[in-house]
Amino acid sequence: MHEIPIITIDGPSGSGKGTVSRAVAKTLGWSLLDSGALYRLVALGARRASVSLDDGPALAQLAGRIDIRFDSSPGGDEVVWLDGQEVTRAIRTEQAGGDASRVASLGEVRGALLDRQRRFAAPPGLVADGRDMGTVVFPWARPKIFLDASPAERALRRYKQLKEKGVAANLAALSLEIAERDRRDSTRTASPLVASADATVLDTTGMSVDEVIGRVLKIAREFV
Repeated sequence: MHEIPIITIDGPSGSGKGTVSRAVAKTLGWSLLDSGALYRLVALGARRASVSLDDGPALAQLAGRIDIRFDSSPGGDEVVWLDGQEVTRAIRTEQAGGDASRVASLGEVRGALLDRQRRFAAPPGLVADGRDMGTVVFPWARPKIFLDASPAERALRRYKQLKEKGVAANLAALSLEIAERDRRDSTRTASPLVASADATVLDTTGMSVDEVIGRVLKIAREFV
């Protein structure tokens, strides 16, 4: 596993890491690990099975047994399956994001998903997107990127993203939700959100998506 090139891209909610990670993986022809989707899937599976989002042991068991599959549509769009049901849109709602942040704060769940995440590493390489990719899941990865932006910018990005998808959104409510996720992710005992000591930190406030992708690819190509 350590011989496989891995680029980690971590950062808080709304930092753009998902969009950037997909673009970098596509450009390099590498696999992609969207770790946030795994926690969203665990949370969705828990709600469907009437498992409490605060019950660490039960959630860990659930995380170990649910069937998760990532696929692509003929047009190249992501398609996500949970226990044989297509849940692509269901896991991208604001509620799903909030639920994921709750279950991700539990050490039992993080432990249950650790090996599953590491199995995504495959030739020719992997781009891993999340909050603890560079600190816990792939601490040996090079390079490690940590994307950040001001809370106001991150809330505005998320607002625009939802509006483009035709989803009703309130900017003030999104700002509060992002602030709560930041608090929960950075203060949790298990794998708190923090930049790895050897990560390159990029403040993307005021930068376009293409600019950020270009910066990350430039850094990546110094290592691969």
